Amino acid sequence: MDVTIRESAVAGTTQAPPSKSYTHRAILAAGYAEGATVHDPLVSADTKATMRAVTAYGGTVDRSDESAIAVEGFDGRPETPDDVIDCANSGTTMRLVTATAALQDDLTVLTGDDSLRSRPQGPLLDAIGQLGGRADSTRANGQAPLVVGGGVDGGTVAIPGDVSSQYITALLMAGAVTDTGIDVELTTELKSSPYVDITLEVLSDFGVTAEQTDDGYTVAGGQSYGPEDGTYHVPGDFSSMSYLLAMGALAGDDAVAVTSAFPSAQGDSAIVDVLDRMGATLDWDQQNGEITVERSALSGIEVGVEDTPDLLPTIATLGAAADGVTRITDAEHVRYKETDRVSAMAEELTKMGAEVEETQDELVVYGEDTDLHGATVDGRADHRIIMSLAVAGLVADGETTVTGAEHVDVSFPNFFDVLSGLGAAVDR
Repeated sequence: MDVTIRESAVAGTTQAPPSKSYTHRAILAAGYAEGATVHDPLVSADTKATMRAVTAYGGTVDRSDESAIAVEGFDGRPETPDDVIDCANSGTTMRLVTATAALQDDLTVLTGDDSLRSRPQGPLLDAIGQLGGRADSTRANGQAPLVVGGGVDGGTVAIPGDVSSQYITALLMAGAVTDTGIDVELTTELKSSPYVDITLEVLSDFGVTAEQTDDGYTVAGGQSYGPEDGTYHVPGDFSSMSYLLAMGALAGDDAVAVTSAFPSAQGDSAIVDVLDRMGATLDWDQQNGEITVERSALSGIEVGVEDTPDLLPTIATLGAAADGVTRITDAEHVRYKETDRVSAMAEELTKMGAEVEETQDELVVYGEDTDLHGATVDGRADHRIIMSLAVAGLVADGETTVTGAEHVDVSFPNFFDVLSGLGAAVDR
């Protein structure tokens, strides 16, 4: 699907979509439990992949209630799936449920689409091997398809932290139901550490204790998952919220108000600080969970995305519409997402008239030398690239057509409905 956005203003109130990160973890945690009801989940292409995995391991997922998912879990003892687990485009699913596969004695095969089969899984496979499990890449390149099993019962692993924090999340979630638990020793600095903070928060809400140590993280074995009263509520998603706040700061002639914006462990809440530093007129009522923002004269800043890789596309768009220079640093790991998001934003914003400079670890956007104009841009089958380019289209002269726009279904299925509802000129 191609979507065309014309230069236009936005205004009004909209609700932030539920957090994808929390939804993934909550659904799998409910699978590790006897069962639980997950309220206000994000139902998207990615989270459906995690639901399928829970079912493959012997659980059941009931989505008959539009506002909640009822999960009957496998109670810490996953079955060997009858078939291959297809994780589609969801890297979070693949990494989290690869560790689940290591708990069962036989073998599980995990795969995904072309993009997912190009993403690195080697450090997690090596960690499972250190625990005495079997974890192979069928092509011997550290990428899916994967074959995993061996009935691990805990131990100590050494793993790099600068490729993906999801490896640590996967090991902690699985480690709680092993006999002896898992100690994770980091061999490099941890990137995206707020995502592990999210994991620790969800584990705690499900009655599981895990903690940070001097060398990494640890989780005791022999624990049982089970949230209080058997229910869990998913908070709003700051990664998705970033596009709503950015469109308000760039095109909100009247204020854009975003609800369900309650404080949480999400690192991407840093978008509020980024906008504030750039000069946005913004107010966050944390008690009531509402952020209001309006069109503002923005100035470029330097911002590191070591812990907030998903914000790079949004910040790049803001930089293209700001005065001065926006320098996005600590960005190499952003190249290993659904697509190389550093190059993708550099190339697509250039089509729209932006002056950019790309290095391995940085993206520099020269807003002072940029006059954005409409163009046909490639969404790269990446939800975050698509939404960021759509926001850029609001302030580009003429019409901007984003190709492959259906992939917003990964994290924000009704994004273009919301955009239109706020007054943007959107043609599908």
